[in-house]
Amino acid sequence: MRVKRVALATCQALPEPDHDEAPLLAALRGLGVSADMLAWDDPAADPAAYDLVVVRSTWNYIHDLPGFRAWLKRAGDATRLANPADVMSWNCDKSYLFELSAAGVPVVPTVNVSRGTWPALDRLPWEDLVVKPRVGAASFATKRFPPGHRVQAEAFLRETCSARDMLVQPYVPSVDGHGERSLVWVGGELTHSVRKNPRLAGGDESVSEALPPEADERAFVERVLAPRRQGLLYARVDVARAEDGTLMLMELELVEPSLFLKQCPPALERFARAIEAYG
Repeated sequence: MRVKRVALATCQALPEPDHDEAPLLAALRGLGVSADMLAWDDPAADPAAYDLVVVRSTWNYIHDLPGFRAWLKRAGDATRLANPADVMSWNCDKSYLFELSAAGVPVVPTVNVSRGTWPALDRLPWEDLVVKPRVGAASFATKRFPPGHRVQAEAFLRETCSARDMLVQPYVPSVDGHGERSLVWVGGELTHSVRKNPRLAGGDESVSEALPPEADERAFVERVLAPRRQGLLYARVDVARAEDGTLMLMELELVEPSLFLKQCPPALERFARAIEAYG
């Protein structure tokens, strides 16, 4: 069934601009699809008025995860939702990294620090640390602590762990050279990648032009997505290379990632057509 009316889910007050929004709306309307924005946190917004709701920039959900998960279920019951509600609910919490690691996916080493616990960073073998929330978006509550800043890292963790679960990871040196790569998957195909700078609290995100994915990146994305591919419309797989050059998963983004559509017009066209044909 061809999608005639689609809503792109957002939030009432965007914390930053969504550079994918305008080109995607234009591409959909160019196909004859009626396309609107719908704020998940607007009680008056009605997902049932649309053939399909595509979650795109719901970036404030990190401050009300129970409410957002409840909205995902309501929207999924009212109409078709992409990505599927259960997949997005699972992906909202970065504890999925532990599940993927247990399934054999190479993941950047990660330690969980539960809310209200006392961090023991002296037990970690890493000198250069990244601390981030388990439920987070963009650079929210994310900081790097280079060698010699362990005391500051512990203080930051004590502060943030009073309110939320946190993760600690080593800073991956290859992001300074080869870079962190965001691999964009749209409508069943890996379309392009971009090189990103590490994004930390208060920092701006800068990305390269579209890059062709490498062969091992293609294989890696297929491996990561295979268990949840059914009904998947889009994904972004963020990776970095270990010292030996092998790929490691940094984050799997299935809820509201930027897909860097302006950098790759063919991916924009593919995304619009995949939305129109989503069933």
